[in-house]
Amino acid sequence: MSIQDKLKQLGIDLPPVAVPAAAYVPFVQTGNLVFLSGHIAKKDGKPWVGQLGVNLATEEGKQAARGVAIDLLGTLQAALGDLERVRRIVKVMSLVNSAPTFTEQHLVTNGASELFAAVFGERGAHARSAFGVAQIPMGACVEIELIAEVD
Repeated sequence: MSIQDKLKQLGIDLPPVAVPAAAYVPFVQTGNLVFLSGHIAKKDGKPWVGQLGVNLATEEGKQAARGVAIDLLGTLQAALGDLERVRRIVKVMSLVNSAPTFTEQHLVTNGASELFAAVFGERGAHARSAFGVAQIPMGACVEIELIAEVD
């Protein structure tokens, strides 16, 4: 099954590339690696503001991370022209806006990791880091960046 067919099966329409909020570009390709800048969680087109362990539960954070993954796929599509060019999702780094006592950043980040696996199969299996941080730009609850190997 093609990547586009998998996306349709999952009911996902990829968004256009978001305009950067500061002095950076959405992606950079060097050799066969594409580095995607951090994307923040959005809800209803605005930053999904909140802090895990304060006013957001793990399951909400997981949904936010899944939404970020969809935005990352939209940027990756724009960078490559065709997601079939993805050989592997290499690395995902997730920042979770967390209370000091919140320890489920890894479960929040599963929202993104599970989507990449659903879309790319074995090519979606990746190395990963998930950090709890005191704050994310615009108060967003989750920010994720990605590195992909491409043809």
